[in-house]
Amino acid sequence: MSIFDKARIAILEDKTLWKGWSHLRGITFDFFREGRAPHRLSWEVFERRHASAILLLNTERDTVTLVRQLRIAAHVSGDHAYLLEVPAGFIDDGETALQAALREALEETGFKIAKATPAFAAYMSPGSVTEKLHGFYAEVSDADRISDGGGLEDEQEDLEVIELTFTEALEMVEAGEIVDAKTIMLLQWAALRRSGAERL
Repeated sequence: MSIFDKARIAILEDKTLWKGWSHLRGITFDFFREGRAPHRLSWEVFERRHASAILLLNTERDTVTLVRQLRIAAHVSGDHAYLLEVPAGFIDDGETALQAALREALEETGFKIAKATPAFAAYMSPGSVTEKLHGFYAEVSDADRISDGGGLEDEQEDLEVIELTFTEALEMVEAGEIVDAKTIMLLQWAALRRSGAERL
């Protein structure tokens, strides 16, 4: 058993520092654990809804369908403003993670999918962000694509749908051309899954 299993946190203050599309909270808390004197910390927590993402693999051509979209945080950090990513979005009220993934796939890429395989659920930046991302994987065919995709106009989405071979996508990760974490994780998950199947 770890010493952290018996650790205790007492929240003393939880205040809103800013609220808009997301919610920035200021949390002051006392932290207690064995072998260390209690101490007080004040951290900012960026509250965001949980989200889903899905990797679409066309088994007929061994390709993946990604979307290129504007990411202002990447731009202000000095990277290219338009990133290549798997379809993804927030989980709406009343939706399951899977339902959100299938909805985003249809809205962003035009693929209507009946089922998907859960890959992982992970906090992307647990030091400060509450969002947990649920990753899914789906095998698709050309017949599953019922529209052009491109995102929702009323949400001001401006997406370019990109099809790459699976190998090209992995090479772009290695070359630093795909830098989105959820996309890298899903591609690597699929590569490991494929490698495992080849060993059977």
